[in-house]
Amino acid sequence: MFSSEAEAVLQARYLKDGETPADMFRRVAGHVAQAETRNGRDSFRAADEYRRLMDDLVFLPNSPTLINAGKARAQLAACFVLPVDDSLTSIFETLKNAALIHQSGGGTGFSFSRLRPACDRVSTTGGEASGPVSFMHIYDVATQVVKQGAARRGANMAVLRVDHPDIEQFITAKRSHDVLNNFNLSVAITDDFMQAVAAGRPYALVNPRNGGVVKTVAARGLFSLLVRMAWESGEPGLFFLDTVNRYNPTPGLGAFEAPNPCSEQPLLPYESCVLGSINLTRLVAGGDIDFGRLRQVVHTAVSFLDNVIDINDYPLPAVAEATRRTRKIGLGIMGLAEVFIMLDIPYASEAAVKLTGRILEFITGEARQASALLGAERGSFPAFAASVYPGRGFAAMRNATVTTIAPTGTISIIAGCSSGIEPLFALALSRRVLEGRVLTSVNRTVVDYLSQRNLYTEEIAETIATCGSVADTALPARIKEVLATAREIAPYWHVAHLAAAQMFTDNGVSKTVNMPHEASEADVAAIFRQAYAGGCKGVTVYRDGSRAEQVLTGGTVCEECSL
Repeated sequence: MFSSEAEAVLQARYLKDGETPADMFRRVAGHVAQAETRNGRDSFRAADEYRRLMDDLVFLPNSPTLINAGKARAQLAACFVLPVDDSLTSIFETLKNAALIHQSGGGTGFSFSRLRPACDRVSTTGGEASGPVSFMHIYDVATQVVKQGAARRGANMAVLRVDHPDIEQFITAKRSHDVLNNFNLSVAITDDFMQAVAAGRPYALVNPRNGGVVKTVAARGLFSLLVRMAWESGEPGLFFLDTVNRYNPTPGLGAFEAPNPCSEQPLLPYESCVLGSINLTRLVAGGDIDFGRLRQVVHTAVSFLDNVIDINDYPLPAVAEATRRTRKIGLGIMGLAEVFIMLDIPYASEAAVKLTGRILEFITGEARQASALLGAERGSFPAFAASVYPGRGFAAMRNATVTTIAPTGTISIIAGCSSGIEPLFALALSRRVLEGRVLTSVNRTVVDYLSQRNLYTEEIAETIATCGSVADTALPARIKEVLATAREIAPYWHVAHLAAAQMFTDNGVSKTVNMPHEASEADVAAIFRQAYAGGCKGVTVYRDGSRAEQVLTGGTVCEECSL
């Protein structure tokens, strides 16, 4: 049932002593279903429904739920955002809280935008401030230390507003690849900045301590620096702050400032979110998605994720309070790339983009309906009256958000499918996971697709295993289009899928725009502009070979053919 890759991941990270995967799913289902008793429902029936979904690899929750469910003080959420205010007390209180979250298996996002810039005056001491980037280095060291004893490696997201005086230092903070390795970086991009870039006008950098303009820079020059660093190393990504806040379901509670470590989950200070993903490869029937079955899976998954909020043991009282106030959940998908192959549709096509939108529109619609039913039965999230939902005609809503497209990382390995909405990185992979261990695999959907057409010859099998691609074979052009890998797909199509998914997703969408090594800085700039114009909440690029080490390598044999 499980690939050797999945078995290795399960044994290394998820299974308790003597557990089988079936035991793990039973443990998780039983633990989460306990919340049903609190709501006067049959917990045994719910546990059975949850277990069957996981046994069939149709739905899997985020890793902390799989790892921690059933333990004493089980912390089940993956995503957290913590506030960092402009005082030494706040900075180190947040650092302590982050350490507790990392120890429990969660990841943390921070906006450092409230901190005064380097060399600014510190009135209490008469000295000079060291600035946001200096404190990021302290957080990075602490994360490195804590992760040694944590259930899973701690990860952070650092965000800085594009109008912060230290923005250039932030953008170039990881130019040396041996620093801030426990952080992903994103620049909070405003509409005003993008308009300044388009118009070629100056842009003011503002001290958050007093609102004063520190200096004025050329907006296009700052944008070019962003592009250059993303071209060099894939960071920082862009977090479109105003776009994110236009879709804030509870604007009265405050504005979003930062997302979680993979940037798909914007959260208010102290909020957490539990994620789970549907494996679409298990829902293909008769040449299409089985939308009837998908509806059932969505409703059961929403019930599961909502129960996690109630049964979770939160690492901080403030997190418990903020999370229960909005009860955000993030249901997403994985296996989309294989679905396109199973349906004989190239990822780089309008048909595929439309199907991405169709699937997400259906899932979000059904998830919201399921949440409305739960809200009528169990009560709406406490901030419901001040949310956008009464104005949209909803009488009740259990969860302020219902959908998120997470990267799915190791759970997609367990499920035996591709991650999130990404195309296949390669048809055969060498994957660096588990503190440097390399796991290899050949995609079974690709093998089946070729075998069904009598095209899986010994020569083709060797090419796939060696180079992870069929681009240079004599296979028909249509076949090569359907089996095109991430770097063989024009960046335009990556962003088109990102925008199509984002249009129908409450929270954000994790998506890397993979680019060939020969891509130019102008290509990166075009991607950034397309993502902003398309209504994306964020975007990250990765140019192949721009880092000495990368998580995925195409092929299982030779480095020369790596994708």
